[in-house]
Amino acid sequence: MKTKVISITFQVLVAVLLALPASAQQQRKPLIQMAILLDTSGSMDGLINQARTQLWKVVNQFVATKKDGVRPELQVAVYEYGNDGLPANGGYLRMVSPLTTDLDAVSEALFALKTNGGSEHCGQVIQAAVNGLSWSPSPADLKVIFIAGNEPFTQGPVDFRQAVKAAIAKGIMVNTIFCGNRSEGENSGWKEGAQLADGSFMAIDQNRQVLEIAAPQDAEIRRLNDELNRTYVAYGARGKAAKARMAAQDKKAESAAPAAAAERAAFKSSGSYGAGGWDLVDAVKEGKAKAGDIPAEELPEEMRGMNAEQQKAYLAEQQKKRAELQQKIQKLAEERRKYIAEKQKEAAGADTLDGAMIQSVREQAKKKAFQLE
Repeated sequence: MKTKVISITFQVLVAVLLALPASAQQQRKPLIQMAILLDTSGSMDGLINQARTQLWKVVNQFVATKKDGVRPELQVAVYEYGNDGLPANGGYLRMVSPLTTDLDAVSEALFALKTNGGSEHCGQVIQAAVNGLSWSPSPADLKVIFIAGNEPFTQGPVDFRQAVKAAIAKGIMVNTIFCGNRSEGENSGWKEGAQLADGSFMAIDQNRQVLEIAAPQDAEIRRLNDELNRTYVAYGARGKAAKARMAAQDKKAESAAPAAAAERAAFKSSGSYGAGGWDLVDAVKEGKAKAGDIPAEELPEEMRGMNAEQQKAYLAEQQKKRAELQQKIQKLAEERRKYIAEKQKEAAGADTLDGAMIQSVREQAKKKAFQLE
């Protein structure tokens, strides 16, 4: 009887807690989840190049985004499909990166992609993304798939209609981007696929060279970004590798497109770039680590002789420097955006990958009550 009373009391307590208004419950961080499904068959080199160089421009759309006054967490995933180098029994597709906040890892994965002629199974890769990624169960979060390719949407063993219906049943909108003539995309299932999953259908020229506008702020942004990198205090084997990857992706962006490097630096200087998993400054700030508790062998050389108080002071100084540099870069990035807007009144249109993604995801974020800049 006593056990039964305790059980009933516990159930009542849970019910009361669930009935409390949102302000009385722990505030949950909103999520923006974006899966990018790229055709990597032989004719898609231009599409992959656009994805590599424009990733930072797309994610910068969410730097100032909030929902109910809270900055959302941005997670990005990448799949490739239609590549003969992938197993036929798996549908010529693979998960390149799971949903992650580590956008350096996403960038690294994009630069590693190689095209190879193959069979493009759109329905099958959508099904794989819907079932294989850790999507939020909350209907309040923004969950979107972008699939880009140039072959009929009907190919493969999985009916695309069933795949996109399964997506929207989980609250995942599917946006289709046909690489080619719009009417061809409409007639080959790409438009229907988007309509069935409350998404947008777009057509782009995957081989179009994205217009690069050199801005007077670019050189100073690059210089400040180099200083910003020196404020990261990598710890442990994971930290050393992650800091090296951050620097490598800076160079990749710079070599691919100077504008991409500026967009990347702008994102790194925002609150959306998280390094708490490997950078001791962010880890201490976020409560994931404590000065003085990290084994000496996991610390960088310059910190190994410090006691806890000295470590705390050193990390606080790096945090202060970082905040100052972030503020300077954000100011320059805003000036840069205004300069480019003057040079090109209409920024990248929907006929390139970034333009198509930005146009649709902004509209869909607003529908989910996200407040965009």
